[in-house]
Amino acid sequence: MLISVLGWVARMAAGAVERRPGWVSVLAVIGVAALVGLRRRLHVARTARRAAAALDEAAREAAEELDTDLIPRQRTAVEVDPGYESLTPEEFEEAVAALCERDGCSGVEVVGGTGDLGADVVAVTPDGRRVVIQCKYYGEANRVGSQDLQRFGGTCFTVHEADVAVLVTTSDFTAPAAEYADQCGIVCVDGEKLRSWTDGSGPCPWEAVPES
Repeated sequence: MLISVLGWVARMAAGAVERRPGWVSVLAVIGVAALVGLRRRLHVARTARRAAAALDEAAREAAEELDTDLIPRQRTAVEVDPGYESLTPEEFEEAVAALCERDGCSGVEVVGGTGDLGADVVAVTPDGRRVVIQCKYYGEANRVGSQDLQRFGGTCFTVHEADVAVLVTTSDFTAPAAEYADQCGIVCVDGEKLRSWTDGSGPCPWEAVPES
């Protein structure tokens, strides 16, 4: 029976070709075009799925790295006025955190490290504002440039949700860096201001930003 049916379909097709060769050609072209379009859609769909999977994996890895690297490291006791030139960069961060604690901040944490996205010290000021500090332990000849400020400015408010963003250095700032900081509302503390903050003759960095 199957052979008879197939034979009948073949005869019908042959008859259609003889009677309407133009229509058969059109139908054949449409069929080929539909097949090509289907293959393209399947290829695009597979590519989109692979891209979405890659983005999900990258986002997951970034979130894991941020969660891991921003865990506050164990604090070590550092003298508030240790003579900054004798410190390591890590000890300098601890010294800045000690200054924050001395001046009434709560929740002081040193979170600097790989993947810190610009935050070295975070704290809550006595008036309840979140302060995020980046520490640059530089020699006198190495000033903080605009790229340093731009990297910090890209994360301090949007990522770390700072009410007050501060960049503290043992050195100084270039003019473009100071201009960028002023435009973005970042408090710059150079070596001279750091010494004034340390000995109590100058203001705390967050006092430069009035409460909103």
